[in-house]
Amino acid sequence: MSRTSRGTRSREQRQQQIVDYVLDRGSASAAELADLVGVSLMTVHRDLDELARRGLLRKFHGGVSAQPSTVFEGSSEYRMGANRELKEAIARAALEFVEPGSSILLDDSTTALTLARSLGGVGPLTVATNYLPTIEVLKGFSEVHLICLGGNYSATHDSFLGLPCIEAVGALSVDMAFVSTSAMNASMTFHQEHELVQVKRAMLAAASTNVLLMDSSKMPRKALHRMAPLRDYDRLVVDDGADRELLAAASEAIEVTVAPTE
Repeated sequence: MSRTSRGTRSREQRQQQIVDYVLDRGSASAAELADLVGVSLMTVHRDLDELARRGLLRKFHGGVSAQPSTVFEGSSEYRMGANRELKEAIARAALEFVEPGSSILLDDSTTALTLARSLGGVGPLTVATNYLPTIEVLKGFSEVHLICLGGNYSATHDSFLGLPCIEAVGALSVDMAFVSTSAMNASMTFHQEHELVQVKRAMLAAASTNVLLMDSSKMPRKALHRMAPLRDYDRLVVDDGADRELLAAASEAIEVTVAPTE
């Protein structure tokens, strides 16, 4: 192996170690990471610049974070590890609305991914999605007719986005869409990134019934972009840790299902 190849592998291994550490703890300082991987502070800052450019971490003064903010969603890898118990409760409740023989859209949320893992036992279904991890799950289910919604691949979100994806969604007319987003209050849903907002809006327009999947950590909160008013959805599925006053206000606009956590 050449010296260049060894150096590239060493940098990749170091950066993966940094990502794993920050995902586990939520955030870390640059000095802390330099000690962790045994390189200079300058080298760590170069690594953090690259990881931030790839959308895997969010850089702030003195360190990095994997946690979402009002303008940064967080990588797919981070979202997969967050609030798993709440997402599983929501997925169990949402599964009750899926009928054999129906067609559904699943967005690139990890909550919809959790629902996808249960679809193999429902019966014949047609499922369309732009999320690569969901595609990987569904391709193994013999009774699921899978439609992969292509577009511009985003490594940060591990999904397909952009105009090609929006056009692919627009060509469909499905029974039900299951979508999630980063934040909501009693009247509006929000997301940090405009490109994802456009795809999710297209999904809402393509479905006869829209189901919003939201864990209690996302409410009440706001993000940079308004996505859709709550009245544009037909049902909200939340876990039992959600704010009661918010749910009471939301129930004036849509049906609300509260999923018990185990």
